[in-house]
Amino acid sequence: MRNWLIVGLGNPGSEYEWTPHNVGFLTVDRFAERNGLRISRPECQSLVGVGDVKGDRVIVAKPLTYVNLSGAAVKQLLDKYELEAERLIVVYDELALEWGNLRIRMRGSAGGHNGMKSIIAAVRTEEFTRVRLGINPGRPQGSGPVVLGEKAKHYVLAVIPKSMRAQVGVWLDEASSGLEAIIAEGAEKAMTRFNRRAQGSREEEQ
Repeated sequence: MRNWLIVGLGNPGSEYEWTPHNVGFLTVDRFAERNGLRISRPECQSLVGVGDVKGDRVIVAKPLTYVNLSGAAVKQLLDKYELEAERLIVVYDELALEWGNLRIRMRGSAGGHNGMKSIIAAVRTEEFTRVRLGINPGRPQGSGPVVLGEKAKHYVLAVIPKSMRAQVGVWLDEASSGLEAIIAEGAEKAMTRFNRRAQGSREEEQ
């Protein structure tokens, strides 16, 4: 039995729950629900749930440090459970990908995401798996991501309309299936099954 640490990034507090910046939290909540886990135990500046998934032991965590300071909590969790970074999976929002896009990567830079910058600095490596969830609103006819510039901070913290919640639910199930595939089959095989590239996405630049 292998051990995994799955961390969803987001901001604590009900006012942030349904915002683009919290799709990491929403995904690990859905993953936990699907696999009979309860993310409720306060531990290492996080809420944590532990259980068996696909024959492996999985620790699921939601840091309570706010997104941009996630590294401290992730490092504490890795140390507590005596895990190397290769057993870490981070789920987070990605403005470089169009809305609804899903990309699994085995390594890479932070790509401008402050939460990922914090984690990479804390664990001192870029060699860990990440599940990137595209939140860029895009343009009509799939003509590529919108460059939000200074508006990005307001956009990622704006509430997702209720009319989109059903669509988001389908997306969360797909992302949860991707996490289950990483555990059962490994990240490389999961990438071939779940990665999607929307027209105009800029993920290869990150």
